[in-house]
Amino acid sequence: MSEALVVSIGPHIKDKVSTKRIMWAVTFALLPAGIAGVFIFGINSLFVIIAGIVAAVVTEALMLAVRKKDIGAVWDGSAVLTGLLLAYNLPPQSPLWMPVAGSFFAIAIGKQVFGGLGHNIFNPALVGRAFLMISWPVYMTTWQNPGWKVDAVTGATPLALCKEGQAIVMKGVSYWDLFIGQRGGCIGEVCVIALLAGAAYLLVKKYITWHIPSTYIATVAVMSWAFNGKAGLFTGDALFFTLAGGLILGAFFMATDYVTSPLSPRGKVIFGVGCGLLTFLIRKFSGYPEGVSYAILIMNSITPIIDRYTFPKWFGAPR
Repeated sequence: MSEALVVSIGPHIKDKVSTKRIMWAVTFALLPAGIAGVFIFGINSLFVIIAGIVAAVVTEALMLAVRKKDIGAVWDGSAVLTGLLLAYNLPPQSPLWMPVAGSFFAIAIGKQVFGGLGHNIFNPALVGRAFLMISWPVYMTTWQNPGWKVDAVTGATPLALCKEGQAIVMKGVSYWDLFIGQRGGCIGEVCVIALLAGAAYLLVKKYITWHIPSTYIATVAVMSWAFNGKAGLFTGDALFFTLAGGLILGAFFMATDYVTSPLSPRGKVIFGVGCGLLTFLIRKFSGYPEGVSYAILIMNSITPIIDRYTFPKWFGAPR
């Protein structure tokens, strides 16, 4: 036989899918949203994305060297993906030191301190975003309107306007505007159609499953429809609250992170519902108009508990 024998206890399951392939596949799926963000907001968005990725890769290499690990692991795609997601969660007019600081914190504190890829408790990109939000809230909450719609003036996100009680329709923002990204927001979250194209690719390739995204989005939509209406119960605009913020980006590309989300289908559903409830509560009752990042981070912290009670026992294990 030309192939070496496998001497181990079965079952022997082989798959061409590797961690490296998954990381680069997710990065590829995110490219349409980044291209759309640069087109919508201008060239500074591209510089922010590049700065975030370069800072993440350099930090990863430095931390691996300090820990005396193989520096070649920096090309497994995880650092690039972290830097990309961090940049996608920043306002388009951010100064370049912000993605650098955020990516450094995301990799050094959010990932390498825990032992590197596969050991981190929280999504590193969201750890970096939370750090920036706490440290420089003014930069993180100053928004730019689409440069090709108006002359790149400072504006507010639709969720922020809604939080302030202003009528979104009066601002000339339609559902179609929300869908194609003709609104204020973070670089990678505004163009929903581009995000859905990338998400469809990941679902077709089976790199992610439907459990977390669908339950997450459905929970936010139902809760917003039931309790976020101006005219009482069940009068809320579910479609607006689904499209207006970072829900699509968070549900498909951050909540589905393999390391920080549950393993079993039942656990994924619980995780998705929990993210949805927390996102709604933060949007509704906190001082922040958006709650996706914090909701996912909170649910990351209880993922081990979810896994403990939902992961099926292996055959022959004590009950």
